[in-house]
Amino acid sequence: MAQSILFYLFSTVLIFASAMVVGGRNPVHSVLFLILAFFNAAGLFLLAGAELLAMILIIVYVGSVAVLFLFMVMMLDVDTQKLRRTMAKYFTVGCFIGIILAIELVTIGWNWSPSLRAHDVISLPITTVPTNTHAIGEQIYTHYFYIFQISGVILLVAMIGTIVLTIRGTSTAKKQNYEEQMRRNKENTLEIVKVPFKTGIKL
Repeated sequence: MAQSILFYLFSTVLIFASAMVVGGRNPVHSVLFLILAFFNAAGLFLLAGAELLAMILIIVYVGSVAVLFLFMVMMLDVDTQKLRRTMAKYFTVGCFIGIILAIELVTIGWNWSPSLRAHDVISLPITTVPTNTHAIGEQIYTHYFYIFQISGVILLVAMIGTIVLTIRGTSTAKKQNYEEQMRRNKENTLEIVKVPFKTGIKL
């Protein structure tokens, strides 16, 4: 009974947070709702007995990816007024694509039927041998190795794109001369000035 209540609670909050991620007008609020969605998804993983996936979702996605999204949105200083005008411009196209996706989801859900072995698999007790870590590692690094590597490349491209977007062009970018920094010493860096009592320094 308690697991059913927690399942519906996590699921309801997850659906609500996911909708707010897409429909939020403020990008910062969308990222915060994304973090809320990750926490509730982690709760669902815990109820399913996949504690490793729950911890990975919190540590990796909430602790690094979502925070990276938040910093990126704040550093880009997104113009919300311009964003709203752009959304209004492409509202018709977006609705059209959304309707197509909704029809596809309804079609898949209408024609979907559970496997004949699904009930038997669900009724099996959760065993500790092999552990969840061992089972997930075997699936990722044997059966889905190339897909896992492709996802890493996609994340690398996303990180490079984030860095390029934060530079804002070469004219305003801060450049660093590491050779000049390595040659710095106290003679050309610090200046000791004796200030008389009750007087100031003229800059």
